[in-house]
Amino acid sequence: MPDIKRIFIANRGEIAVRIIRTARALGLETVLGVSAADTESLGAKLATRAVVLGPAPSKDSYLRVGTVIEAAKGTGCDAVHPGYGFLSENRDLAQACADEGLIFIGPSPDNLSAVGDKLTARSHAVAARVPVVPGGTVETLDDATALADKVGFPLLIKAVAGGGGKGMKRVDDATSLPAQLDMAMAEAEAAFGDPRIYLERFVTVGRHVEVQILSDGDTILHAGERDCSVQRRYQKVVEEAPAPHLPPELRRGLLDAAVRYARHIGYRSLGTVEFLVDVERSEFYFLEMNARVQVEHPVTEAVTGLDLIALQIAIAEGKPLTLTQDDIRPSGHAVECRLNAEDMAQDFRPSPGRVTQAWFPALPGLRVDTHMQPGAMIPPYYDSMVAKLITWGATRDEAIARMLTALDVCVLDGITTNAPLHRAILSDAAFRKGGVDTTYLGKLLAGTGENA
Repeated sequence: MPDIKRIFIANRGEIAVRIIRTARALGLETVLGVSAADTESLGAKLATRAVVLGPAPSKDSYLRVGTVIEAAKGTGCDAVHPGYGFLSENRDLAQACADEGLIFIGPSPDNLSAVGDKLTARSHAVAARVPVVPGGTVETLDDATALADKVGFPLLIKAVAGGGGKGMKRVDDATSLPAQLDMAMAEAEAAFGDPRIYLERFVTVGRHVEVQILSDGDTILHAGERDCSVQRRYQKVVEEAPAPHLPPELRRGLLDAAVRYARHIGYRSLGTVEFLVDVERSEFYFLEMNARVQVEHPVTEAVTGLDLIALQIAIAEGKPLTLTQDDIRPSGHAVECRLNAEDMAQDFRPSPGRVTQAWFPALPGLRVDTHMQPGAMIPPYYDSMVAKLITWGATRDEAIARMLTALDVCVLDGITTNAPLHRAILSDAAFRKGGVDTTYLGKLLAGTGENA
């Protein structure tokens, strides 16, 4: 496979800027596909060239496979990087790249098929001897009632094609099952055009821990784990690496299971295998595999010194990994806070607008991934994340202290952000202790946590 010379970036925001930064370091040209709302974005200014994909709504621009392929070929690109979100795990885009002689900087269409459907991904986990949460598919209320009798309450209903918490419902008893089932199927149909759902036993005290995978098709390595348990409505808010207070045996089991899963499906690229850790049982279960770069990849980079985007590009070029597992030695601790343009006082309502001042000073151990600049317009059409603050420290306490300093001195004026939420989390004794579960943030916001 030939070396890549010019990459078409089919994405926007901070991940587009992140990809451009590594591409520049590698001596590669970049073409950024933008919507009409992003023509003056920082990514458009930093890329070698920017081309308009279509109007502001993502369905008319960032989500059009044919338009992306046409733009990539028309600008002389030899590869397409999809970033995360949008078309990043879209099998049709990966196949179209293969058909048109473009390198897709991601896994193969077959890999995407293997992990894109939650039921298929779950069946691969079973075949790879990776534990899964007890549960199964249901089509009718009778199916759901029978499975609930076997698994027990509480249950979690999930959309087969789902993500981001859409179509996901908790069911605490049999009387609420019919209504929750109907709502989950309706949400799944509306959000994904696929009403299929399945039930899983709800893990009352669970941690969300994921493992970073690197594979060239022959060598499969892990780059340690990340803890993503601080979530609001199933959306990650704070991530850290490594996962604090994870028993060594459990950590080894997670890492081995992730590699085993990737090997079973013949995975090739950068990827993340996500697990739910049952704290009460000291067990872990497979959740899903994300066949792309993750939003939270910088915390892994901070503790390992790796450039995951550079490795992802090299793998796409067909180059073998030059690393061994022993070469990857995580050091210290890293924390990431997702800064979103949203108003906590208005139930986290998105807060689009124009940034009047953007100032991110250089501080020891601080990295800022952002597309913000003075005068930047945050449109109402896309995800509200405006920056990621990443801090590294020799210890977890040092990383947290550096993050609190960063939150105090970094400036984004003209918009409302969730910075106060991050200050509250990082100052909270339960978080500082480490090892919080996925119910932590809901309790903190409701004032029912241990410090309420």
